[in-house]
Amino acid sequence: MYARGQRSGVIAPLFFSLLASALLAGCGGPSAPAVPLDADADADGHTPATATTVAVNAAVAEALPLDDQADFEKARRGLVAQMQPLVARRDDGIAVWNMDDYGFVAGDAPPTVNPSLWRQEKLNGIHGLFKVSDGIHQLRGFDLANMTLIDGASGWIVVDPLTVKETAAAALQFARQHLGDRPVSAIIFTHSHVDHFGGVAGVVDAGTAPRIIAPMGFTEEASSENVMAGFAMQRRAEYMYGRHLQRGVRGHVGTGLGKEPPFAGAYGILPPTDVVEHTGTQMVIDGVPFEFQMVSGSEAPAEFTFYLPDHRAFCGAEMVSRNLHNVYTLRGAKVRDALLWSNYIDEAVRLYGERSDVYFGSHHWPEWGSENVVTFLSLQRDAYKYLHDQSLRMANLGMTPGEIAEAIEFPEVLQNTFAVRGYYGTPRHNARAVYQGYFGWYDANPAHLNPLPQEQAAARYVEWMGGAEAMLAKAQASFDEGDYRWVAEAVNHLVFAEPGNAQARALLARTYDQLGYQSESGPWRDAYLTGAYELRHGTATEGLNLAGATDLLRSMPVARFFDAMAARLDGPRADGETLSVRIAFSDLGETHLLELYNAVLHHRPVPANADADVALTLTHDIFLRLATGGVGIKDLATSDELDIEGNPLTLGRFFRYFDKPRGDFAIIEP
Repeated sequence: MYARGQRSGVIAPLFFSLLASALLAGCGGPSAPAVPLDADADADGHTPATATTVAVNAAVAEALPLDDQADFEKARRGLVAQMQPLVARRDDGIAVWNMDDYGFVAGDAPPTVNPSLWRQEKLNGIHGLFKVSDGIHQLRGFDLANMTLIDGASGWIVVDPLTVKETAAAALQFARQHLGDRPVSAIIFTHSHVDHFGGVAGVVDAGTAPRIIAPMGFTEEASSENVMAGFAMQRRAEYMYGRHLQRGVRGHVGTGLGKEPPFAGAYGILPPTDVVEHTGTQMVIDGVPFEFQMVSGSEAPAEFTFYLPDHRAFCGAEMVSRNLHNVYTLRGAKVRDALLWSNYIDEAVRLYGERSDVYFGSHHWPEWGSENVVTFLSLQRDAYKYLHDQSLRMANLGMTPGEIAEAIEFPEVLQNTFAVRGYYGTPRHNARAVYQGYFGWYDANPAHLNPLPQEQAAARYVEWMGGAEAMLAKAQASFDEGDYRWVAEAVNHLVFAEPGNAQARALLARTYDQLGYQSESGPWRDAYLTGAYELRHGTATEGLNLAGATDLLRSMPVARFFDAMAARLDGPRADGETLSVRIAFSDLGETHLLELYNAVLHHRPVPANADADVALTLTHDIFLRLATGGVGIKDLATSDELDIEGNPLTLGRFFRYFDKPRGDFAIIEP
């Protein structure tokens, strides 16, 4: 046993540096060659809209009733007050949310924004405290999602307390200024996505323990969804949400679902006191009757909607919203079941539609009137069923995912319904997701069974097209003709073959600009424009920051953390090695055995005295603080909160086999 405080000055720092490598995201990343910016570019390098893009966007404006004010009237209905300026800050003064960043979204659409998306983002910019009906208020525009307040007998029932503590606290404080200083008596988490629970610390009053209601599976899904593939998913989310883009007419204008996720605040979670397991569950919460519908497996793996019989109000959570949602989300979550999703909405129509005088949700604005609620839900239902049925029909005719995506087109009634337009999800990538759900990645063409890696194929494409100079000349001609999808496909090969080719990078970036400007989907726009940004400026270098997620990680089962650790084992390096490590968490009363053999890491709970090559005892808190960067290696080297039993060099050898992901890997280049 190496006693606490008596480890050697060499071995302890070595061990901790290796442990940190196994747990922490790295820093630094690939860089790009300098790309000269066009004279008419903005500060990020984005170029003006071409004549082709202007024409494409003009055609969209001509085809849709963009002047229809019905949604604007609904989005403003019941306004109690607006917070000016709407800013939420951390304790250190850093703003995590500022709606003033979107003040430019006003008036007619500029040529660099799809006019349909522009309309949606004008609607998403209508913010404030709103009365939905007697006893129900919403705070909209304080975060990506909405916070709803339902009057209870002794206080407010808070539905979906936003993403981070700072935005949630700002929203609740604003409500108290205008509605009175009521306590929070209960909290409802409608589903397991962080924008609907992460701000809970901002609404829990000191010294109180409100009742917390959530769907079955909430805690596991909420704490674990992004852990297994977290580094890749977070990096991809930077593209999906335009994290590094300027907010402006050539940059990020919104996600379609809302403005943006707050990236810099503190995430938290609290365990539910009540778990809803079945549709039809009835519950009285602070004197208010609730009826719940389980819809897990639609928009989230753990989700419910609910009905308020005394209010004749239906909360659709995020099962429905004022846009087509994602059957597959670009950040990379698991594919969702479009048919199941449609069936849940149909069930909601039958259970609650004619009983509801008002619908409200976790995003966007409400709908009033029973007939209007039924129509709204029915159109949402039919959009997902059409996507499912038609994608599968075409697959059964032998069409591939790309062919289905190119052919899928909503019927006229859905095309003319703004609430199912592709502002967030799109028919094209959702159709591919339906195919993936049934058939996976392989389209049955043997040429696609074992293709060359992209870098190898790219070099040969360039060679076969006559070399870089000839390829650029042809691509420029296609760009001048407005054939941007083809230019993107072709020049992407050249960038992967010759990542240092500044002319290729510049042309591909200009192409992505135009594709972004034409996109009706906020995430598509952000993906294209982020690609353009990184072609010009290189990859973001800060990597993944877990510091704001300590509370969320603390609620995650230890076993799931070890699952994520196993997915970072470098199998080829560990081939032939056999090691066992016992890790005891002194504050949890849990001991786990990690066993490395056959180039695979296994783990299981064991008795405290289980045999192992080396043993480590530490607190769960220290483990998480190390994993999130909350404590440094030098601090732990002399800590009395840790024991090592056995040879620390063996422990060091074990941790050498784990990757240290940076979370900032290249996407638009090798």
